[in-house]
Parts: sequence; C-alpha cells; structure tokens
Amino acid sequence: MSSIDQKRIGVVGLGKMGGILVRAILDQGLVSPDQIRATDRHDRRIESLGREFGIPVSEDNRALAEWADLIVLAVKPGTVLEVAKEIAPQLNQEKLLVSVAASVSTEMIEKTLESEVPVIRAMPNTPCMVGAGMTAVCQGRFADEAQLALVSEIFAAVGKSVILDEKHFDAVTGLSASGPAFIYIILESLAEAGVKVGLPRDVATLLAAQTTLGASKVVLETRSHPALLKDAVTTPAGCTIDGILELEEGKLRVTLIKAVVKATQRSKELVRLNG
Repeated sequence: MSSIDQKRIGVVGLGKMGGILVRAILDQGLVSPDQIRATDRHDRRIESLGREFGIPVSEDNRALAEWADLIVLAVKPGTVLEVAKEIAPQLNQEKLLVSVAASVSTEMIEKTLESEVPVIRAMPNTPCMVGAGMTAVCQGRFADEAQLALVSEIFAAVGKSVILDEKHFDAVTGLSASGPAFIYIILESLAEAGVKVGLPRDVATLLAAQTTLGASKVVLETRSHPALLKDAVTTPAGCTIDGILELEEGKLRVTLIKAVVKATQRSKELVRLNG
C-alpha cells in the first residue's frame, strides 16, 4: 500500500475528533488540502467548516466514500454501523475504512459492510487536539500490516500510537480514552489545594498542570517505573511522604484503579448495545 501522501482522505463527521484529525493532517503536511474532504450532517455548518479548514465539506457520505482512498468514520458509536451501511456500495478491497468510534468492533463493521473491505479500528483520546494524544490501533480481518502502519502514521501526527489486539480495546477506552477526565480531576484538586495553602488560583493551576506534564514526560523519556520515580522524590522524614500517607489513607490509588475498571466495564456494555 502506498504512503499517506499519495492518498485521498475522506473524514465522515467533522465534529470534535474529526476536526482534530483534519487539522493535524493538514498542519503536519501529511497530505495537501486538495487530498482531503469531509462531511457533516449539520447543513448549516457546512459552509463555515469549509472555510475554517480550507477543504471541501458536504453532506454526501456516499460521494465522499466514492472519492476517497481512505475513509475515516469519526461519528458517534451509535451511528457508525448506520453510516457504514450507507456507504457500503461505494467501498471495495482497494479502499481502507478507519473507525475511531468507541465500543464498535471491526467485526461489527465488517458484518455490516458484507464484503472484504479492509477495516482498521483506532481509539484516540482528546489530547490529540494539542498533539499529545494516545491512540491504540488494530486491524480487522481483511486489513494488512502495511495498512495498519499507514493508519499509525496518521495518528503519530497527533501524539503517540500503539498497535494492540482488539481484545484490549475496552481497557484502552477505560484507561487512555477516559483517563484525561480523571487527570483533570486530579489537576483541579491539586490547584484547589494550592489555593487552600495561599497561592493565587492562576499560579496554583499552572504549578499543578506543569508538574503533571513534567512527571508524565519523565516516565515517557526515562521509561522508569513510576514507583521508582516516586521513591526518588520521597526523602526520609520529608514533606512528600506525609502527603503520600494522606493519599493512601484517602484511597486515591484504589479509587483510580476502580475508575478505570468501571469505565472498561461500561465500554463492554456499550459493545453489547451496539451489537
């Protein structure tokens, strides 16, 4: 399969994630503006979206699928199969369909298409909007390794990507897709704590956000276990160990684990609903 700069990309659904991907693809120069088009179901937004992104935007999903080599389904999980069925006549083995919807498996999409169309599933998260996203990708029955690499290249433009077996995707949804919301609560709480001990709110928020960013970057760049990095900050009889004791007594650790488990379970429930 040829490289991304030779592909015509169609994005079905120019909402939050669709818009993030289009912007990143254009900003990173993966393709030129004349190689990407999109659709949106809100006819009153089409003209303004076209001006905003500098690409053709329409309501016609079938025409988009006919034109594009790679079609990204960036619609809500509840409408993915409906849209897949709509554009099925325009798809063939030479096209590549990429879904970014949570809880909708490649098998569900393949059954809906009723043909051997290559399907790739991706699970990105919202930090993609600032180029710091985390995306898991997997291939369906009829997709090959080259196509998987092609999709990974697209999501590398908005952060990091990892190739996983699809059986792990509910866990990915519970951890990295839902995780930003959990981190925002932690960030908010740290900032509130800063206000409590006398810091201005804007300074407390900056301290909390940069500290979180820095700690994450250390994990990624050193590849050290978080427990070892925690121990390096925790000096004997110091301030940090007293704070950690409060976190342990408040059951922060187990609460975060339970939050990810619960979000994962919900993702599995949505699979059954979509199925």
